[in-house]
Amino acid sequence: MSEEQALQVVRQQIDGIDRQIQQLLNKRTQCAQEVAHIKVNNGEQNDFYRPEREAMVLRNVMERNEGPLPDKEMARLFREIMSACLATERLLKVAYLGPEGSFTQAAAAKQFGGSVELLSMSTIADVFHAVEMGTCSYGVVPVENSTEGMVSHTLDLFISSPIKINGEVTLPIHHYLLSKEMDLANVNTVYAHPQGLAQCRQWLNEFLPHCELVAVNSNSEAAKRVAAEENGTAAIAADRAAKLYGLAVLASNIEDELDNTTRFIVIGVQDVGTSGSDKTALLVSTKNKPGALQSLLTPLANSGISMTKIESRPSGKGVWEYVFFIDIEGHTQDADVAAALKKLEQESSMFRVLGSYPKAVM
Repeated sequence: MSEEQALQVVRQQIDGIDRQIQQLLNKRTQCAQEVAHIKVNNGEQNDFYRPEREAMVLRNVMERNEGPLPDKEMARLFREIMSACLATERLLKVAYLGPEGSFTQAAAAKQFGGSVELLSMSTIADVFHAVEMGTCSYGVVPVENSTEGMVSHTLDLFISSPIKINGEVTLPIHHYLLSKEMDLANVNTVYAHPQGLAQCRQWLNEFLPHCELVAVNSNSEAAKRVAAEENGTAAIAADRAAKLYGLAVLASNIEDELDNTTRFIVIGVQDVGTSGSDKTALLVSTKNKPGALQSLLTPLANSGISMTKIESRPSGKGVWEYVFFIDIEGHTQDADVAAALKKLEQESSMFRVLGSYPKAVM
């Protein structure tokens, strides 16, 4: 058999497989539409997207995957399938910290797939407001960076907002210096989000020690501003922002830590069921007295609940009064978690569950 004949045989096999895939995708979409029909008949209107169900499907996809496609690539394909199926039931609107080209937009696309409507917001507060008002069903905001820690503004908004946490997304972050200039020596001002400036501090000190560093609401806003301003400016942003705003890449991967990663949270108004691998976020406060924090954490320790994060922030209600953001393993529907939280609430002057949600899958 000649090479061309051998290729023709394989190509015919691929064509046959493609037809089967297409038929199965349409059958899956019909099943998704039937799910929506059942929910509507039962009076449900707003919960077609179920984060816990999606997380379970993706975990099962990776567990049964036999290759040669890597687990994460297979999960990514299934995420897009679920996104497309959901769009035939109801188009989701998701707010993100923009403008277009931001890392938060990339995180939103990773979480929800390409078949949702992503709406750019100018500030993190605007994302919260869009979800609170029902303009968008969900929002995506940054909450923590592996190099610079928590995004305090995101935490502070939870103190006064009824919004809940419905999911999390992790994204490797690589920073690029973008400009209309073609020579680094001509740059005298650098724009970036405060986290972007902090994550590139060492590089900036070494290569642009005399530049003015200007903080803005997002890195994509920095790129947009540089594209519109006079010469001599540069932005720290994602590489995709270069093409989007017509800028040159003066330097690549300028972050100080090569494994730089940001965690984003999905915010919404619903309660999320258990997926089997979950986290719970808490907002608690106690009176300023000796041993107060220990008394808060004792119920968790005694119940064997793993605490993965604790962060304090000023309460805004008095001098030296603080609230604590605590992340724990498990879901409020788990018996041991529910029992521990009941005791913790008794020790707290303020207690609120910000949400139980699936751990990031990919």
